[in-house]
Amino acid sequence: MIGSKLWLSGGILLLSAVAAQAKYIVPGARWRDTEGNLVNAHAGNVVFDNETFYLFGEYKIEGQVEGGGVSVYSSDDLATWEFHGLALEPVDGHPYISRSNIIQRPKVVYSESTGQYHMWWHADNSSYGLLLQGFATADTIIGPYTFVNATAPLGNWSQDFGMFSDFKDGRSYALYSNGDRAEGRDVYLTSYNSDITALDSVVHRFDKYDLEAPTIVQTETSYYILTSHKTGYRPNNVVAFRADSLSGPWSQPWIIAPLNTRTFNSQSGFNLRITGSEKTTYLYLGDQWDSNSLWESRYIWLPMKIDDDKKTLELEWHDVYDLDVKTGDWKAVEGKEYYAKDATTNGNAFKQEANFASGGVIVTGIEGNDSTVTFSGIEGTGQPQWVSFYYQNTDDMGFGDQPGGSPDRIGGSWQLRRVSSVVVNGDTENVETLFQRDTHKGIILSTPLQLTLAEGSNNTITVGGLFNGFYYKAADLDKIIVYPPESSLAS
Repeated sequence: MIGSKLWLSGGILLLSAVAAQAKYIVPGARWRDTEGNLVNAHAGNVVFDNETFYLFGEYKIEGQVEGGGVSVYSSDDLATWEFHGLALEPVDGHPYISRSNIIQRPKVVYSESTGQYHMWWHADNSSYGLLLQGFATADTIIGPYTFVNATAPLGNWSQDFGMFSDFKDGRSYALYSNGDRAEGRDVYLTSYNSDITALDSVVHRFDKYDLEAPTIVQTETSYYILTSHKTGYRPNNVVAFRADSLSGPWSQPWIIAPLNTRTFNSQSGFNLRITGSEKTTYLYLGDQWDSNSLWESRYIWLPMKIDDDKKTLELEWHDVYDLDVKTGDWKAVEGKEYYAKDATTNGNAFKQEANFASGGVIVTGIEGNDSTVTFSGIEGTGQPQWVSFYYQNTDDMGFGDQPGGSPDRIGGSWQLRRVSSVVVNGDTENVETLFQRDTHKGIILSTPLQLTLAEGSNNTITVGGLFNGFYYKAADLDKIIVYPPESSLAS
């Protein structure tokens, strides 16, 4: 750490000088910027520079999910984001950064020796036939960044890309998988030169594990590399390796999240180590891809539980948490639970025995406007509040779990999310949409919506089904949890 700059990206943040009010972080929610638009910066990184966080990522819009360039946002609390446009804009006809190219997993780092900001990314053509690393520079952190080159790292292939800077010596490293061909399927950890303008030597190769989306977490005594399996935009079980030094020896991999949650439907990609005045917090910054509408993919940012004595790293779910970036302290926000077993069903929706659900009951058969479930007696404040919907969606195409629904599982075309309608207090003129990703059978996950409930305890929330491309079925419901508004944080 030099001054208040973050040289990157394994994301080490020294935040004793930052003065920012804590705000809720809500994994899997529709994050909106200060102009009310969806935050659109996928598979990137967060840089801390001049007491401000900067989020870089892939810019994806409907009709342009690849080659859209690299967006940049700023925040002082990791929860409120201001859009600054495209840090790297696509250039028509350019061999590496046109709208027909792949511009994926961008990472930005400050180079002390050059006094510039350096951006690196996976640069490719639409068929993934190049497998290069792109490089651009800028004099200011938000850009614009000017393309320099696209190269094969030490003559190798490079697909999913990550970066890491060691907070002890300041050295920066590239992390990359070398493609899907039989001759590849490795993950490389390679050091940069002192200017961070080129790679100089391979530090370690994770041989034939066939993994991708790598990021390194550094503690005082250990290094942990997090990386996912290769299932395209479908989530899987992220694994971690541990070592005392970057050159190894590295441990066997282990799964970091509860089994069959597929890392809470997310993929690894980056992390932050926040060293505050009271504690150090490690954040997993994952992507929850939506293959049906990539431009609306979500972000799964969660605190990690690390025990260097036991040599373990674990990921735990929290619907809503309050992070103070000045102290480094965080706490899960407590909400009030309302169970489906106590709700009212309508039409063909019904309550069914489920030993894995709250109270042993789940509501299933929710579909369209006629087969619904209504939760009553819900307390509200008259202000926007986060509500998490705990659900099971068994439209699963693989991983050893027999799918439910139609079409036929063999050779069929699947819609791997259900969409629920959510209506507050019978106001059918204002219907909220709730995306519910597929789960394993018997696995309950949650997805949040921000709703405004009337003040008092007479609110109702009714859940039905919306069309997802195949049918109007909603996911089975276990419970909902209503959280206090953020304004209560300051009171």
